[in-house]
Amino acid sequence: MALEHIDDSEVDIVIAALQSDLTSFLNAWRPLFSRFHLIIVQDPDLKGELKIPQGFDHRVYTKSDIDQVIGPTTSIVFSGYSCRYFGYLVSRKKYIISVDDDCLPAKDNDGNLTNAVSQHLANLTTPATPFFFNTLYDPFREGADFVRGYPFSLRSGVDCALSCGLWLNLADYDAPTQALKPEHRNLHYVDAVMTVPAGTLMPISGINIAFNRALVGPALFPGLKLTGEGKLRWETIEDIWCGMCVKVICDHLSIGVKTGLPYVFRSDKGNPIESLKKEWEGVKKMEEIIPFFQSVRLPRTVTTAEDCLLEMAKSVKDRLGGTDPLFARAAEAMVEWVKIWKAAGASHSTLGV
Repeated sequence: MALEHIDDSEVDIVIAALQSDLTSFLNAWRPLFSRFHLIIVQDPDLKGELKIPQGFDHRVYTKSDIDQVIGPTTSIVFSGYSCRYFGYLVSRKKYIISVDDDCLPAKDNDGNLTNAVSQHLANLTTPATPFFFNTLYDPFREGADFVRGYPFSLRSGVDCALSCGLWLNLADYDAPTQALKPEHRNLHYVDAVMTVPAGTLMPISGINIAFNRALVGPALFPGLKLTGEGKLRWETIEDIWCGMCVKVICDHLSIGVKTGLPYVFRSDKGNPIESLKKEWEGVKKMEEIIPFFQSVRLPRTVTTAEDCLLEMAKSVKDRLGGTDPLFARAAEAMVEWVKIWKAAGASHSTLGV
């Protein structure tokens, strides 16, 4: 199937800057990023100006920009990796690709540099197949097709809203797993993409993702902040919570989520033993929230990502809010985020992109 043509002007690449010197990071990505507009959001807790090499079409957003757009709020926090969501908010492009600043382009099994941007866009512009699993993976990739027995009535697929890439070297383990396997590195480059079946949850990671902003943009939000949350990926589950929300919403709206390619190469950093002290709260909470997401249902009358998120916020408040203030705050943040998203859209942002 021929890929839909995407103009470069339809794409924003969002980077959450948790380090001040982005020179080596951006130079490594230059062959892939230089054609596109970059939205770089500086962690509000990071002091000083960012170091950005020349040759990139970019816009840097700082704490003052965030304060100008968001205004006073008690439920939305953009510190740490959550600052990336501000980039999602101010973008006006159809497609957003988001890569953490500790990731580099990956190489395939033949040692060739892979193009994470083009692969994400290929995933998003070819149909997903969430209602019947194709055992030959993504049937819309070159060289693949539907297997014998796949219903012809389902072969047209549905729109793909979210592309979840993977990681070489430092896999996205939780702190307990990484602490038990400190030397383990993911060296397996699997040349495959698949649609995650409808009704199946997954721990979506914000490290390497892309999405159709028009379809699900409002459903990617900073909603769950742990007490004493840190600056390392081990020390937060904000993207896990957001990911389960967006997967439920995608299933409800009959749109798809793909996972697999593209890979990025993640650099080693942090101490999983120390991070475990901060993440343990999130590890325990996961056991409580999975049954909720497995059972939550949205009204059939709800047909947009914004309204889906508001309905989920009601369910979170009613079913989880009484068990822990953490969830009550998350429900409040979900409602606040929709208000901010609609307000920013109506004003088209006074900052521009």
